[in-house]
Amino acid sequence: MESPRPPLTLCWLDLPSFRVLMQNELSAWMAPCPGTIGTVDLDPEQIIGSFNWRHKKVKLQSAISVSLPFLELRGGGWCNSVRNCVYRKTTRRGSSTYMEKQIPFTGILSEKAEENPDFYNWNRIKLRYCDGASFTGDSEHKAANLQFRGERIFWAGMEDLMSKGMRYAHQALLSGCSAGGLAAILHCDNFRGLFPRTTRVKCLSDAGLFLDAADVSGGRTLRNMYSGVVGLQGVQKNLPRICTNHLDPTSCFFPQNLINSVRTPLFILNAAYDSWQIQSSLAPPSADPHGYWHDCRLNHAKCNPSQLHFLQGFRNQMLNVIRQFSVSRQNGLFINSCFAHCQSERQDTWFADNSPVLHNKPIALAVGDWYFDRAAVKSIDCPYPCDNTCHHLVFR
Repeated sequence: MESPRPPLTLCWLDLPSFRVLMQNELSAWMAPCPGTIGTVDLDPEQIIGSFNWRHKKVKLQSAISVSLPFLELRGGGWCNSVRNCVYRKTTRRGSSTYMEKQIPFTGILSEKAEENPDFYNWNRIKLRYCDGASFTGDSEHKAANLQFRGERIFWAGMEDLMSKGMRYAHQALLSGCSAGGLAAILHCDNFRGLFPRTTRVKCLSDAGLFLDAADVSGGRTLRNMYSGVVGLQGVQKNLPRICTNHLDPTSCFFPQNLINSVRTPLFILNAAYDSWQIQSSLAPPSADPHGYWHDCRLNHAKCNPSQLHFLQGFRNQMLNVIRQFSVSRQNGLFINSCFAHCQSERQDTWFADNSPVLHNKPIALAVGDWYFDRAAVKSIDCPYPCDNTCHHLVFR
């Protein structure tokens, strides 16, 4: 009789990104829960010591400098039901078994000064994501062999990095894209709390401003998804109490109800016409059974005037959400009128000859000016189609 296979465990690997920028090209994801495997991507010429994982020990070969840590939380969406979480654990977004062996470090993670002028020589760490709840899940579903451990993995990762010297950093940046961008908001103050007051600590959320918006049918597609995520994965107890004291847990998973209470300096980088939100929140097939939005959803150039009017309303809602946030001098903004998603990780949108710009400044320089207090950055684009520097995403 064949012995039963151990259950795969959902950890934290997903399209969103959660970054800790450090002076080495180091990418790691932790595995403190059963059924997962630990791994590390690194530049062997910059790091020394050993990482001890549950299933693997990786020996490193040279000196690690952690005076400038940059941590990125990787993204990859969410799972909100037993059925789609069971499916997810058979993919790279739900189990380390299927994760890529190596991940390219580009854009804000690049080690080249000509590609990443302000952060190229930092220690760069990428934490992979597979829990499907933006590093906040903490529950299990025994019948389906599902364990949600995103919150524990985040803290295990932080404990491990701090023990390896990150606690001595004099500057640190926590970043993330998409679901990782949401995670960077949710954990921003937690990350700040790891360091002394004398350490400069800031956070960057790229494409993480997911809005509680009505879809094209008048429904709430994303709210329904988030409700499932929060309920299934035990997220409520890990949400900021300053929010849950007066709002329901699902509302407190939306960044619009969190950003004004984040105490740590936070930079929001977002496309006003976020392509993921258009496809999956505003005009998903479930809200468009007759396919009226099909072509527009994939290619903004095929949107008719009424559809563009709807999307302008979404942009207006985004601007209303950030109005109070933008008042704080410590915060930063770069909201361009592009049909895009995750602009800090791609080299062409982060820093290149034809990168998107606002006020003649590309994203990389805007983030650098804000982080190092060289200038205040509160850049908001005019409505589409005024910006001819966008790198719009078109899907087939």
